[in-house]
Amino acid sequence: MKPLYTFVLAAFLPLACLAQDAPRDAAGVTLAEFLWLKRPVVVFADTPADPSFEAQMRLLEQDPVALVERDVVVIIDTDPAAQSPLRQELRPRGFSLVILDKDGEPKLRKPLPWSVREITRAIDKFPIRLQELLEKYPAGR
Repeated sequence: MKPLYTFVLAAFLPLACLAQDAPRDAAGVTLAEFLWLKRPVVVFADTPADPSFEAQMRLLEQDPVALVERDVVVIIDTDPAAQSPLRQELRPRGFSLVILDKDGEPKLRKPLPWSVREITRAIDKFPIRLQELLEKYPAGR
């Protein structure tokens, strides 16, 4: 019976992670609520029908587990007229992908969609992420 529980847990754990970290709308979201807890990946567009925005959202759906492993929260803002706090702070023009680290500082800005692989490779080079990996997998101990 234990192997069955292990199988069920292994099958549904990634789905549970996805349910918790669905993309959030930028309305009412501030960077302060993620400080030292999550890495915001903010996707801006002037409209939800923007082809770059649609492509980016499809790319993010391809490997959500890799994003969860890196404590990523995806935030979307497709309403420039609303002037969300994130839009005022990060000042995007048209489509923009902004990757922030846990310290709340923007690390990368991209004018084109990026795959999850490109995003996670960039995140894995951030100093805070490198420190997390060293703590999780200490070398020489």
